[in-house]
Amino acid sequence: MDMKILIAGLGGIGQRHLRNLRTLLGPDAQIRAVDMRKDIPVLTDQLTVEPGSTLESKYDLHIYPDLEQGLGWGPEVTFVCNPSSFHISTALQAARAGSHLFIEKPLSHSLDRVEELIHLVESRDLHAVVGYQMRFHPGLQLLHRLVVAGTVGRILSVRAEIGEYLPGWHTYEDYRQMYASRQDLGGGVILSQIHEMDYLYWLFGLPHSLYTLGGQLSRLELDVEDVAEMLMQVEHSGRVIPVSLHVDYLQRPPSRNCAVIGDAGKILLDFPGQSLTRYDEQGKRAEFLDFKDFQRNQMFLGESEAFLALVRPADPPGTGSPLVSLRDAAQSLRMALAAKESLASAKVITLEREFG
Repeated sequence: MDMKILIAGLGGIGQRHLRNLRTLLGPDAQIRAVDMRKDIPVLTDQLTVEPGSTLESKYDLHIYPDLEQGLGWGPEVTFVCNPSSFHISTALQAARAGSHLFIEKPLSHSLDRVEELIHLVESRDLHAVVGYQMRFHPGLQLLHRLVVAGTVGRILSVRAEIGEYLPGWHTYEDYRQMYASRQDLGGGVILSQIHEMDYLYWLFGLPHSLYTLGGQLSRLELDVEDVAEMLMQVEHSGRVIPVSLHVDYLQRPPSRNCAVIGDAGKILLDFPGQSLTRYDEQGKRAEFLDFKDFQRNQMFLGESEAFLALVRPADPPGTGSPLVSLRDAAQSLRMALAAKESLASAKVITLEREFG
């Protein structure tokens, strides 16, 4: 069935969604966009510039100069892909216009008006999800199943890490102008690398408390934190366990991993190494997943396909979809903001269990 889709923001992630929607829906899908910038470069899947082409000609795309005009077209779905500090205002406008929402992570850079958005979406029976594509990764999905099944016995501790050199993210643009580098656009490594907080929340729920060390420690030219080390207390199976998370804008080569240590074994998930290994209580390898053939874009395709199934009545969603609701995304946002508050105050921050 035909569906009118508006993409608000045509940076790297906006163009990725544009390509994937064309793949999923075909060349005749009704897709338009909003972006006030002129001469936006056409980006490839590897985030390099494709010379000699324009977005309008390559994708037969109409680009509106402002959101009001784009919403005047009457889109049934809006993909919110602009900088984090504009997510809530854009989503509120789109929801008031009756549009279902796909909002890129993080949900916002603050909790201001988050409850207003949740209540508006729920009162109008709209579908709204937040783009945490890591939940569609086969290694992380297996880790989730193993944790839920209690495969390594009583869990004792968890360690997660994500480190990647910021100037290498988007080689087509000055890293100092990226949202991730700028306080006014909702940047900083804690919010920009919030995927780990989302999947730790997916695995273990909201922490009782957390403490953060770090700051703007490198020679990079930015006004936000670029290194953070977080220690959280979470409750799992009726016990409080420590969970640590390291994030940075600096590592070369990049590092991304998670270790779950139990009294009957441990699980090691290595994203760059494209593998998950589970060891038994004797320290022998009991399970191994090699996902070397898995392509990164499959996560983005998976989340878009699951979202479209929500909003198309002819395509009811399957059970157990890992799509992230606004309420769940608000919880990982609370974790990130608490980490930033702890970093600024040098205090342990306690999180209330309820929200909204």
